[in-house]
Amino acid sequence: MTTAVADVAVHRPGVRSWVELLVCETKMVVRDIAGLIVPLGLPVLILVMNASSAARQTVANGRTALDVYVLPLVFTMVVATIGIINMPSFLAYYRRSGILRRLAVTPASPAMVLAAQMVVSALQTVTGIAAAWVVALLAFDAGPPVHTGTAIGVFALATVSMYAVGLIVAAVAPTPNSSVAIGLALYFVLGALGGMFGGREGLPDVVATIGEWLPFGAAVEALSAAWSGAPVETAHLIALAASTVVGGVVAAAFFRWE
Repeated sequence: MTTAVADVAVHRPGVRSWVELLVCETKMVVRDIAGLIVPLGLPVLILVMNASSAARQTVANGRTALDVYVLPLVFTMVVATIGIINMPSFLAYYRRSGILRRLAVTPASPAMVLAAQMVVSALQTVTGIAAAWVVALLAFDAGPPVHTGTAIGVFALATVSMYAVGLIVAAVAPTPNSSVAIGLALYFVLGALGGMFGGREGLPDVVATIGEWLPFGAAVEALSAAWSGAPVETAHLIALAASTVVGGVVAAAFFRWE
């Protein structure tokens, strides 16, 4: 028994294996030019297009419409694009090409690839947020959230929620192309209902309410409240937490390594 346990310990992937896997995952993401331009460039473009007029409209606590409305939308777009479209496409590719199946018989389990992809996606998200924030700060004098700690907590919860939705896409998509197609469709539906193409005020009341309870709309509303200094509604936090739980349960039930 002691020998068997020692043998397992010897063959268990160590820190060096994790670092090499993270480096490989990072190279895969960097080589996907389109996958970098869309989540990093598109939100910044939308920010620049709306910032000139929004930066002149004071809303509350000295924060402008740029701070309260545009930045929360842009930040949510970044994390939603990476979590719902980019990350699932890599996992679908690994499954389609048999990489996950081959890893299943090695000390480096498929779960390691999943964890590494999550870490790299998180780094990509931070890069996108930093790029948008630097542009907003230097070019349009954007203000920080009134409740900074709340904003960080809400964004962390929104990130986990979007990744949980992305895991559902990765679980049901049989091929990388279908993963991108499903992810795009889901992204635009959530975005449209969450105010990405204009305020939800123009939507029917029932549709607007549904959009507010979905992760995209809930994230935008919660971040907007944190930025303006208003209390974050419990309903929005519950919506993000529920999306995380539902996404994780559904993905666990349907995800296949091969």
